[in-house]
Amino acid sequence: MMNYDLRFMITRMKTIFLTILFASVCLSFTDKPDQLFNTSLTVTVRDELGNTVEGASIQIYETEENYTQEKNAVAEGSTDAKGVFRFKKIKAVAYFVSVKKGDKDNSGGGEKIGKLEEGKFNKVTIVIQ
Repeated sequence: MMNYDLRFMITRMKTIFLTILFASVCLSFTDKPDQLFNTSLTVTVRDELGNTVEGASIQIYETEENYTQEKNAVAEGSTDAKGVFRFKKIKAVAYFVSVKKGDKDNSGGGEKIGKLEEGKFNKVTIVIQ
């Protein structure tokens, strides 16, 4: 009787081992899940006194040449009542940013922002004067 119990336990352990091995192999071939969050950039625009600026136009460019020539903007928008605009679903790269409202802009400083973190909510404040 003891011999039968031992063989049963060994067979059971083999079955469990093979099941775990099969599951591990199957899981190793699955694709990585998509990012949970898309890369975004929230821009807050302030004037030289530190006040937020409503209605400022914002364009982002991937190259300095496009920024200088003001062509081929990746995306654009206008700030809300709190001086904020959010670019959604953009690439995680460094951008050149152009902000204008009336006779004020951000030229002469703060035109380029560092590479965005992928899958994160990136933030930057731009001062226009």
